[in-house]
Amino acid sequence: MRIDDIDPPREQPGADQLILQALEIYGFEWDGSVFYQSKSAKAHSEAVETLIADGRAYRCGCSRRDLAYAPRGPLGTIYPGICRDGTDADEYAIRIRTTDEPITFEDDLQGEQGMKLESESGDFVIFRRDGLIAYQIAVVVDDYLEGITDIVRGIDLMPSTPRQIWLQRLLGYPTPQYAHIPVAVNPDGSKLSKLTGAIGLPFDRVAATLVSALEALRQSPPSDLASASVEDVWGWAKNNWNIGTLEGRASVPLVSETLG
Repeated sequence: MRIDDIDPPREQPGADQLILQALEIYGFEWDGSVFYQSKSAKAHSEAVETLIADGRAYRCGCSRRDLAYAPRGPLGTIYPGICRDGTDADEYAIRIRTTDEPITFEDDLQGEQGMKLESESGDFVIFRRDGLIAYQIAVVVDDYLEGITDIVRGIDLMPSTPRQIWLQRLLGYPTPQYAHIPVAVNPDGSKLSKLTGAIGLPFDRVAATLVSALEALRQSPPSDLASASVEDVWGWAKNNWNIGTLEGRASVPLVSETLG
């Protein structure tokens, strides 16, 4: 179990304990102690320094105003390379150099995927102007340190995967196998999230909520499973799980109000 706590300004006090409590109530299990991503700050910094020393990364003094008219891609601004040859700015971020060599991978659910980073993403930030490590390199380093071999996550993170594979290659890390699952969407097609009014998981009706999740994931649980125990729901899910029902899907509609 890993808590990604590398962005203190956005963290809410007590949120980590609430997350752990919810996962335990819903029957999730994990090996070992809880790992907080901030504890590997030294390893994050060492990776950044290695990339700078190798000439793979550079300091960038560009402000948002400097990039106001830059083109946009799936992950935001496509950096036009203004500071590739250096900067005299006192405040700076650190960017990774990219190329247009296609970064491709075979996703277990979505098939072959790829991106030309330089033209579709640009040189992206690995260390922020405010002194904080960036998400892309932090997860790459921590996945390597923890020996992660398979990553299952929402398809909304798919555009980040070529960036992370690029960093893995530059740092000499192995690339995990990826499966990007569809996201749950509201009736209007918007992603289910706090920004669209989604509430937290209820701490009652746990089995019914798990069954609703199985239905949203197209697993076809029996109708009477919602009144069973949490252990029985997990037992059925483990014995009947079929990830193939999600192949090629980008989203799944909510099937009840339980998950809303």
